[in-house]
Amino acid sequence: MADNSTILEKLDGLVARFEEISTLITDPAVIADQRRFVKLTKEYKDLGGIMDARKRYIACLNGIREAKDILANESDPEMKEMAREELAANESLQPKLEEEIKIALIPKDPEDAKNVQMEIRAGTGGDEACLFAGDLFRMYAKFCERKGWKVEVTNANEGTAGGSLDSLEYSYHYIRTYDLQCKESEM
Repeated sequence: MADNSTILEKLDGLVARFEEISTLITDPAVIADQRRFVKLTKEYKDLGGIMDARKRYIACLNGIREAKDILANESDPEMKEMAREELAANESLQPKLEEEIKIALIPKDPEDAKNVQMEIRAGTGGDEACLFAGDLFRMYAKFCERKGWKVEVTNANEGTAGGSLDSLEYSYHYIRTYDLQCKESEM
């Protein structure tokens, strides 16, 4: 378990930046400079998730502190039982929140927001290569769907054995597959 004060110190340092950005994005001079405005709104969005995790973490720590206080000072057995339940729930939640915060604090890769283009071709191997390429395409398409990314096929050629598609694109992270050709002449 991480030291609570260390995590809170790191998060408190980000609170000032979050508040600064929230002020800047309402400034007409910043809004007029679209590049800066877009950059700041992206940073604001990224920090917003961390600020939300910070609020939940502080609430969890306060819940633990209050439950321990009730257990130490309360004489009512029902209140003590409720405090034990709250303490157990918050103590199990605390490491999860700490891990979430640690992951959120990892600097983002600037390449993450860029699109991806991918080409899948059947190559040599006849029907089997065509089927494999079609399966590979469907695998990537399902992966994109689960991530909530937009998939766009830009070129598709059906093979005689059912191997398929040529391209897919998805927003935020685009994948394009080109020329997955399984024609009779290649088989």
